[in-house]
Amino acid sequence: ILILASFLMIAFVYFKQGKIGNEISLALGGIFGFIKYFLPVAMLVFTIFMIGWIIAASLSSTKEVFTGNVLSTGLHFENYTKAFFRNKALMNLLNSVIYTVPSCILTIIVSAPAAYCLTRFKFKFNGLIKKSIITALGIPGIMIVMPLFSIVSTLKLSGTHLTLIFIYTATSVPYTTFFLMAFFQGISDVYEEAAAIDGCGPIQCFWRIMFPLAQPAIMTVTIFNFISRWNEYFMALIFANKSELRPVGVGLYQTVQSMMQSGDWAGMFASVVIVFMPTVIIYLFLSDKIVAGVTSGGVKG
Repeated sequence: ILILASFLMIAFVYFKQGKIGNEISLALGGIFGFIKYFLPVAMLVFTIFMIGWIIAASLSSTKEVFTGNVLSTGLHFENYTKAFFRNKALMNLLNSVIYTVPSCILTIIVSAPAAYCLTRFKFKFNGLIKKSIITALGIPGIMIVMPLFSIVSTLKLSGTHLTLIFIYTATSVPYTTFFLMAFFQGISDVYEEAAAIDGCGPIQCFWRIMFPLAQPAIMTVTIFNFISRWNEYFMALIFANKSELRPVGVGLYQTVQSMMQSGDWAGMFASVVIVFMPTVIIYLFLSDKIVAGVTSGGVKG
């Protein structure tokens, strides 16, 4: 479908340039317009159907899931009770909150001043630091697992929540700094000039003026970091290897493995809903914040 849509798009451009007949141009233009709207609608319907079926399966019995007659005997909220307590989904959920929220806050505390300084001030090694940040964005996370594991083992930091908090913070700083640098570059210098006239120093200017102005971008990049860390699996599998430290991703994998032995598929779907529902809620209620952070900025200088 995508290849066909691309072909029709190229053909439509040729038609607009008058290189092919008007009748064919109008016909293919209509087809292209249909595909342009059909694909997003089809993806939306498919996503809603899948999410709705998973939620319905989580409220059904295992027999109903296998027969396809979900919700035929009513709502089975006991599946969520088993998922929260017997399958330790509640503990995994709390662990994910412990890992994600502090790491997002620490990332902003480190990245926002760094992005502002790299954008506004010229000093020695400024360009080198920027290039290092861009280089860090291109390094796959799997390549730093062994050095991180060696450092954590040497410092004897394994077996605590702080390990993943620090790792998530450190690995989020390059992307967050790069994202905020692009935003600060779009903010006019008039704010800082006005603050300097009023006797405001660089540090006060940042925290009182520039940091509030950057709230749309900060909100957006924090949402991105939150979702990526909430769904992160590989690092958590290695550094949170105890049952009391597992976040939702690793906990869900363990739940799936146990459900394959016990056959409680309804409870497994309840665990799946518990894992993905926070990110769905964030997208539903904060999608306008994401768009605002990507597209907005200060007064252009």
